[in-house]
Amino acid sequence: MSHHLSGPDLRSPRGDARLDLTDLFAFPAAGAPGRTVLIMDVNPYAPTRAAAFHPDAVYRINIDNDGDDRADVAYSFTFSDPDAGGQTVTVRRATGAAAQKHEATGDVLFSAVPVAFGDAPHVVEANDYRLSVGLRSDPFFVDLEGIVNDFTWTGRDAMAEANVFGIALEAPDAELGPEPTIGVWARVSLRQGGQLVSVDRGAHPSLTAYFNAEEVKDAYNAGEPADDWATYREPWTAVLQHTGDYTTEAATETLKLVLPDVLRYDRSRPAGYPNGRTLVDDVTSARLTMVTGGKITSDHIPPHTDLLPFFPHLGHPHPVK
Repeated sequence: MSHHLSGPDLRSPRGDARLDLTDLFAFPAAGAPGRTVLIMDVNPYAPTRAAAFHPDAVYRINIDNDGDDRADVAYSFTFSDPDAGGQTVTVRRATGAAAQKHEATGDVLFSAVPVAFGDAPHVVEANDYRLSVGLRSDPFFVDLEGIVNDFTWTGRDAMAEANVFGIALEAPDAELGPEPTIGVWARVSLRQGGQLVSVDRGAHPSLTAYFNAEEVKDAYNAGEPADDWATYREPWTAVLQHTGDYTTEAATETLKLVLPDVLRYDRSRPAGYPNGRTLVDDVTSARLTMVTGGKITSDHIPPHTDLLPFFPHLGHPHPVK
């Protein structure tokens, strides 16, 4: 899947769906030039596996705006303890050295905004930002059964009726960096024993499931993009040589697209994976093409049709069975 179940043995990190990053998106705001939408989805199959965000976690979207694969701007989302009155989110923006730490620090953009667990999204505006957080339809599409069964396609979208928790932020372009190109990645960290530990992170879809051995997934989720090339180039080259008959040189060139695991987005060009990522980009087919060396180019599943043409763009949640 995209980044769903990114812990060892196709489970959520720490066995907790609240901590499970599923997808990351970056694309221009609809009808608002000079603005960018960033979406971080978590909690696959929500709300059946988890009914609220983790109150001891820091959910974060990181922005690199100088090309060194380190955060220059970071948006942190923290949540109150859920209770009968619901759950709220607070959003902070950190820059410089503070952005490279995993703590939720920096200027408060939104404080104690209610999380929407019903059908309708709750959209708020403050400090020239727009925010919407809550239960939404999962936009990812994939013939997962067909992939598992040696690419015998079924025509069934495994996520057709699935929900996620969506964190959608619309920001002025100037707040993300002075140049058109930015790098984006998401992270989920959990406070344990007084320490904040990174338990999930990612940017490009469908990497860890194809490339990482089970015993290294926790270490990958705890890592930093700036270390990715040195750490993963060699083992991931071996994967491509095995799955797609790549030469070493060809594998190395191909991996430059996804290592470091930072989603590049040139805002002066149309968005479409791998230049940012929109909600309708066929990332499953892109990854199949990569790992098979072009032998398999599609799983034949179309994008979802329940997306909204306006912010927060994620569709209304499906009925919970």
